[in-house]
Amino acid sequence: MMNLLKNLPSQVIMYFISFIIAAAAGRILIPLLKRLKFSQVVREEGPESHKYKTGTATMGGIMFLLPVVLLGTIYGISDPRIFPLILVTLGFAFIGFLDDYLKIIRRNNKGLTPRQKMLGLLVVAGIFTWYAITYVNDARTLILPFMGYYKPIVMPVVFAVPFCLFVLLSFTNAVNLTDGLDGLAGSVTTIVLLFFTIVTMFNSQWDYIRIFCSILAGGILGFLIYNLHPARVFMGDTGALAIGGALSAVAIFTGTPVFLGLAGIIYVAETLSVMIQVIYFKKTGKRVFLMAPLHHHFEQKGWSEIKVVGVFTIITVFSSILAFILMR
Repeated sequence: MMNLLKNLPSQVIMYFISFIIAAAAGRILIPLLKRLKFSQVVREEGPESHKYKTGTATMGGIMFLLPVVLLGTIYGISDPRIFPLILVTLGFAFIGFLDDYLKIIRRNNKGLTPRQKMLGLLVVAGIFTWYAITYVNDARTLILPFMGYYKPIVMPVVFAVPFCLFVLLSFTNAVNLTDGLDGLAGSVTTIVLLFFTIVTMFNSQWDYIRIFCSILAGGILGFLIYNLHPARVFMGDTGALAIGGALSAVAIFTGTPVFLGLAGIIYVAETLSVMIQVIYFKKTGKRVFLMAPLHHHFEQKGWSEIKVVGVFTIITVFSSILAFILMR
């Protein structure tokens, strides 16, 4: 058994240990969240079919953040480069935690105001962008389709800084929008993280990023045990903003934000559906989609949550394969 473990790649070992920690944490955390009455308040403007979810435990993102902190810290003893990835993930998670907590104590879906939330996200994104541009060479690079990661574009600082801020802010919100059905954000994210795990295997300088992706992916898989339909716990903004920050940071550190958009095409589609709906409604008073974000549109067309999550996950598998082909 020990020989078998020694022969396994480190990312595989970290993946399974993270899965076990998150899965075990759920057995303790979910009853605790229910006892503390940390439960979801469903949006009034959401689908009627979701009303029954009111009272489901939330802030479940803590389950997959726990192995990120524990295993990430252990790995960081030998390679401290992983700590900025852990810290930016926790930074965005903290903003999400504040939003979740305010919703819980107020017993409605109004947490932080949009201005407060954006300011918090901007502070975390700004600190990380400063670090990335200053200390990580690849953060100023941009790999484009068909060019391969051996020939990246090097951006001047004046372009790199706003670009990094845009990636961080847009994808944290994109993942948050995607987290609207049982298991949707988690299922899509595990595939995208697998994509990044494979991509980082081709550059030895990205070993710590590969380990980080493996730990986070394993933790999210452990969380999905309790989050798949019918969900016993939701990740909340605590988890969704953390995932968005983590994916953005990984993409920035590897110069692959374009491929994050390709592999994570569902995040992009969910965000665009909201933007299109709002703009079109303001101009015409009519709606393009039955309901936004996009997953609610398909629900309104009669799709079950399981079908939407399954189709969106399959799309992510193919989009990740396409992204990998275009990158290579």
